[in-house]
Amino acid sequence: MQIRKKPKSRKTRKSAAAKKTSRNKTNRQNPDLAGVRPPPPGQGKRGENGHLAYLLRQAQAATRLTMERTLADLGLTPPQFAVLTMLRAYPGLSGADLARVSLLTPQTVGVIIRNLERDGAIRKTPHPVHGRVLQWSLTRRGGTLLDKSRRRVVALERRMAAGLGAKAQVTIRRWLSKIAADLQQEG
Repeated sequence: MQIRKKPKSRKTRKSAAAKKTSRNKTNRQNPDLAGVRPPPPGQGKRGENGHLAYLLRQAQAATRLTMERTLADLGLTPPQFAVLTMLRAYPGLSGADLARVSLLTPQTVGVIIRNLERDGAIRKTPHPVHGRVLQWSLTRRGGTLLDKSRRRVVALERRMAAGLGAKAQVTIRRWLSKIAADLQQEG
């Protein structure tokens, strides 16, 4: 047996239309807000007058989007690039350690590991002492993929640092590292 819904009455439809008209009038009541658009990055609160945390987030988002576009034809995502980079720097990391150093969730790293292993970029070996722990390392294929992607990311970093002298770059790297270390200790 099917239960039929009652069709909306004319009164209900009229009521909904009246509500819509009422909302439109409310939006028209303040002409100062009509057509207000935020400034582009680099201006107003999105520029030098902005909060540091917001500016860091804005820069990170722009960097990630550019990295996504830069690495797309290699079939690599920025989080996968981070995992490969950390495995080259620290071979033999567990999935949990990879999550920590890559600044990703364990669930995300689990998916990344499965995909990179499936593609032959990484391989697992059991930990020599803790049998249930798996250690991950790059394969030759993974190293080649990382080298190709690294060239592109280095070019992006050069673009980001354009106009900065060596001393300014060292200062910025120290400052960013200090922020991470100081805030990590508090958490």
